[in-house]
Amino acid sequence: QVQLVESGGGLVQAGGSLRLSCAASGRTFSTYAMGWFRQAPGKEREFVAGISWVDGITYYWDYADSVKGRFTISISKDNAKKTVFVQMNSLKPEDTAVYYCAAGTRRTVRAEEYDYWGQGTQVTVSS
Repeated sequence: QVQLVESGGGLVQAGGSLRLSCAASGRTFSTYAMGWFRQAPGKEREFVAGISWVDGITYYWDYADSVKGRFTISISKDNAKKTVFVQMNSLKPEDTAVYYCAAGTRRTVRAEEYDYWGQGTQVTVSS
């Protein structure tokens, strides 16, 4: 099992920035991809950004079109622990949602293909 704990959400004005963190623990050696999704009220969960790796050397980054150029995903690995971040700049009211961290075994933008999920953290962007 892998446990994911998000942090860093909050309230920010439009144009501002937030940095979300997701700490992964447990059997993290079995994961090769981590991603961020978000879900706004009345909407489906959508992919935001993902990072995956091969052999611990080659990395791949994926972004939703709506966040390209504004969000940056990164990862820190320390022995058995992995922490994934998403730096969110130039935030817009439409970025308001609950943001979820996910972990899986392959590079994908499909929520159903991730195996583990965090509890979510609220991001609210005021206009």
